[in-house]
Amino acid sequence: MRKVLSFSGFLILGLVISQFLPMLAGNSYGTVKQVANVLLYVCLSFIMINVGREFVLDKSHWKSYAQDYFIAMATAALPWFIIAIYYVFVLLPPEYWNSWEAWKENLLLSRFAAPTSAGILFTMLAAIGLKSSWIYKKIQVLAIFDDLDTIILMIPLQIMMIGLRWQLIIVVVIVFWLLAIGWRQLNKYDWRQDWKAILFYSILIFLATQLLYLGSKQLYGEEGSIHIEVLLPAFVLGMIMKHREHDTSVERKVSSGVSFFFMFLVGMSMPHFIGVNFAETHTSTYSVTGSQEMMSWGMILFHVVIVSFLSNMGKLCPMFFYRGRKLSERLALSIGMFTRGEVGAGIIFIALGYNLGGPALVISVLTLVLNLILTGIFVLWVKKLALRSYSN
Repeated sequence: MRKVLSFSGFLILGLVISQFLPMLAGNSYGTVKQVANVLLYVCLSFIMINVGREFVLDKSHWKSYAQDYFIAMATAALPWFIIAIYYVFVLLPPEYWNSWEAWKENLLLSRFAAPTSAGILFTMLAAIGLKSSWIYKKIQVLAIFDDLDTIILMIPLQIMMIGLRWQLIIVVVIVFWLLAIGWRQLNKYDWRQDWKAILFYSILIFLATQLLYLGSKQLYGEEGSIHIEVLLPAFVLGMIMKHREHDTSVERKVSSGVSFFFMFLVGMSMPHFIGVNFAETHTSTYSVTGSQEMMSWGMILFHVVIVSFLSNMGKLCPMFFYRGRKLSERLALSIGMFTRGEVGAGIIFIALGYNLGGPALVISVLTLVLNLILTGIFVLWVKKLALRSYSN
């Protein structure tokens, strides 16, 4: 319980600092954010390599993983569609209901509701002792596939926004190449796996993805850059390692420390929204969402509660599958998918890059914040259901 509360405490501390950081850092704000983002991605790589090391697949039963992928895809798609429909028909005037511009903007913006935060979720479930349970092992598969589906589907969404570019095709090729390597070389390489080695691998992965991004940006500009998130490469690297157990007090302390720091950095990564009028952020450009008048804070908070409820109801999809397991296990599995984090925040950053704004963006940011704050409650709920399932 104390560890879960500590995770939430570090997260909330990061969220608070993110809103006052521009004032505190002044002219150094950009540098501070860059350093924080570097540390966040290195910590995420560290966590995802360890997740990959624990990821065990039975290749002879590959069809069961195909089923898991489609369940994960449905779990990501349902909240996405629900929130897109809500944004268009509730937040926009009727004259935009048949507008393709309005639909494509809101399909992109509402995608933040789709991904589960794999890094946060695995860290917290392991901390409460569920690492050997069916719930943890199944949620590993679903959350990874859920995030993977989000990453892949962002490519056609970006094509809708900016048109077909060869750089996006390169991203697709790299994603499927990494997945093929992970599948073929699963648990093959007997490399060092103590915390120092994992941290070194994490830094290498971050540098590799950054070099690809900066090199392509130098050649083709920001719009033509190739950006691969560390999530998938780090996970695949962990997959291809032959698992070694390093269960010492030092390893546990370092792993916990990295996880606590990661939660703090996730909170710090949230966009600054207090006192910001997103409708005026891009006055020289136009978007349907960005042109909408800002609502009162009371109305915005009302929509935040509704959007949070609807997106989490969409995440209950796994409860209707795996009928051979108890209902409490399936419900725990679904509630575990409620957690949001780094991938959802990344989608909001992408939306900002396309000049999307207005009340829909503020609602999206605050919904993500609310779900982050509730993460500890979600995980404790999962633990309660798991204990009920395995004690009977």
